[in-house]
Amino acid sequence: MARFELKLPKMGESVAEATITSWLKAVGDTIEQDEAVLEIATDKVDSEVPSEVDGILVEVLFNVDDVVQVGQTIAVIETEGESNASAEAPKAEAIVAEKAPEAAAEVAQTVVAAQETTAPISSNGERFYSPLVKNMAKAEGIAQAELDAVPGTGKEGRVTKADMQAYLTTRGTQPAKVEVAPVASTKQAPTKTETKKQETPINVGEVDEIIEMTRMGKLIAHHMVESVQTSAHVQSFIEADVTNIWNWRKKVKDSFMKREGENLTFTPIFMEAIAKALRDFPMMNISLQGDTIVKKKNINLGMAAALGNGDLIVPVIKNADQLNLVGMTKQVNDLASRARDNKLKPDDIQGGTYTVTNVGTFGSIMGTPIINQPQVGILALGAIRKVPAVIETPDGDFIGIRYKMFLSHSYDHRVVNGALGGQFVKAVKDYLESWDTKREI
Repeated sequence: MARFELKLPKMGESVAEATITSWLKAVGDTIEQDEAVLEIATDKVDSEVPSEVDGILVEVLFNVDDVVQVGQTIAVIETEGESNASAEAPKAEAIVAEKAPEAAAEVAQTVVAAQETTAPISSNGERFYSPLVKNMAKAEGIAQAELDAVPGTGKEGRVTKADMQAYLTTRGTQPAKVEVAPVASTKQAPTKTETKKQETPINVGEVDEIIEMTRMGKLIAHHMVESVQTSAHVQSFIEADVTNIWNWRKKVKDSFMKREGENLTFTPIFMEAIAKALRDFPMMNISLQGDTIVKKKNINLGMAAALGNGDLIVPVIKNADQLNLVGMTKQVNDLASRARDNKLKPDDIQGGTYTVTNVGTFGSIMGTPIINQPQVGILALGAIRKVPAVIETPDGDFIGIRYKMFLSHSYDHRVVNGALGGQFVKAVKDYLESWDTKREI
C-alpha cells in the first residue's frame, strides 16, 4: 500500500496560508479522486480541498481552526500500489530509453551533471508539486526552471505523474537544458523594531454584549487600516445625469431577460463605462511596488460585493474592456450570485487592477471608499435619484426632472495627481451621459 500526502494547494499568487474550517472526511473514510476532503478559508475566499487520488484517509495532521501554510501536508491517504515514489522514476527512464535509445546516453550524462548542480525542487507561489513529481524530477536531473515549464493537466494546472512521463518521452529526443539556480545570499536584512500600539481599555457594562469578530472581519479590518497607512487617499466627486440610461434600460430590460435569461441591472452598464475610461487613462490602471510603477496591460475590474453575513468580498471581472454589454451582464450576475452563495473560487478574486463599489445599494448618495491595495484607485457609485435640474436648450434654460447620481473617486495621491484623478472620473461621467438611447444589444 502507498501513502499519499495531501498538501494545502496553491490558491493564488498572494495567498500563503489558510485556516481549516471543517473536515468533510474522517479517518477511515474512503475517498475518491477529486472528492472534497476538507474546507478551508483564506483572507480572499473560502474553498474546498479535493483529493488527488483514490484511497482511505488514514491520518489527519491538523485540527479545525489551525492555520496551515501552502505546501504543508495536511492529511495522509492510503492508496493501492508501491509506496516508494522514486520507484516510479525508473519506469519513466525506461519509456525514454524505449522511445529514443540513441539520445538516452546523452541525457544520462546530462542527468549526472544536473543532479550535482541543480537546486532542490520546491513548490512556489505559482505551482504546487507532489512528492512523486519532485522525486521524478530529481531522478531525471530536471531543474526548477525546467519543471516550471512542464505543462500540467491536473487540477488547477498541477503536474501529474502522467505529465512527467509524457514530458520525459519527448525530452529524450532533444538536449536537456539545465539551469543552475543561483545561491541565495545568506546576508540578513537589518531587523526593524516594531512598537505595538497601546490599546485604550473599554469600559464594558453588565448589559453590554461582547461579539467576537469573524475571521474575515478581522482580515478586512487589517487590510483597511493597512491601506489607509499605505496610500495618500484623495477624493474627487462628480455628478452624472443618467436619465438616458434609466429610460433605455426600462425599455429593453424585459426583452433582454426573455432573450438572454439575465437581469439587466445598472451595474454592467457602469462597469462598461469605467472600463472604457481606464482604457483612456491607463495610468489609473497601475500598481505601486516600492518606488516602481507597474502599468497593467489587462483591465480587470474588482466588484465589491456584500456577503450574507455582512462581510465584503471583491470578485474580479477579467479583461472587462473586451466584453460587450451582454458578456459584462453575465459576468456581473454570475460573480454576484456565487459571492452570495459562498461559491467563489480563488481565481475569481485574483488579479484586480481597479475596484468599483456600489454604495447606492444601501441608499448612500456618495462615499469615500478605501483603496484596495496594491491598486491606486476605487470608484463608489451613489444612489440614482430623481431630482429637479436645470436643462440647457437652444431655446433657453428650464427646470426638469432628471435621474442623477454621484461618482466618488478615491485615488492614491502618491502616484495619481488631482488632474488625472479628476479627468478619469469626468471621463466616466461623459460615457454615462452620452449613452445612446437607440442602442441595440
